[in-house]
Amino acid sequence: FFSVSVVNNHALSFNISLPLHMVFRSSSLVANLILGILILRKSYSWPRYLAVFMITVGISTCTIVSGQSMEKKGSTEDYSTWLIGIGMLVFALFTSALMGVFQEVLYKEHGKHPREAMFWTHFLPLPGFLLLADNLREHVEIFQNSEVVQFAFLPPLPILWLYLACNMATQYVCIRGVFFLTTACPSLTVTLIITLRKFVSLLISIFYFQNPFTPMHWLGTSFVFGGTLLYMFGDSLVAPQKPREKKE
Repeated sequence: FFSVSVVNNHALSFNISLPLHMVFRSSSLVANLILGILILRKSYSWPRYLAVFMITVGISTCTIVSGQSMEKKGSTEDYSTWLIGIGMLVFALFTSALMGVFQEVLYKEHGKHPREAMFWTHFLPLPGFLLLADNLREHVEIFQNSEVVQFAFLPPLPILWLYLACNMATQYVCIRGVFFLTTACPSLTVTLIITLRKFVSLLISIFYFQNPFTPMHWLGTSFVFGGTLLYMFGDSLVAPQKPREKKE
């Protein structure tokens, strides 16, 4: 969890745009299927293989278009930095899927306990952030020197601390909801809700924050989210086999 969180966030420092970052993080089904086959020895229906192919095409399209744009705009050094960022996203994608495999095994053996899982998943990695002490200290100074604002009954605060508090509150609600959804709803329902949330985040990033997004990016994104929907509901396309009647 520590490595996934740090690498995913740090990838943004390597010329990775936020929309591309969101598309990659919406593609976890590819890594889940591959690791499910390799580690859990699972087999899947053909719609799921087709869905993963669609998601792969979508990621590849967005990545190639972003890479061409980066190559035209920036220097060779910028492009190399971008490639490192892509590698970091791929690493985080498969590491996150591996963590999901471990969670699935634990849930099968010990049952689903969302509060305990949420606590230990976030508590155990905390000592790892001591490795980032210098970086944290540097950002504390940046936060302290940001614009001071005052809202209603609150004392004057640097605005970045206020943004951080809002981020923490919404993140807590989101993560708590996901952990409890995994125990109250089928996994497909949870995946659908998370996918819709990521799609809304992508739309906000593009239209509100004006992040660049070309028609080819939209094509790749449609493959990613279309493949995700096919992965979840594609099994209904496969006609159930009727049991053969035994001849007497």
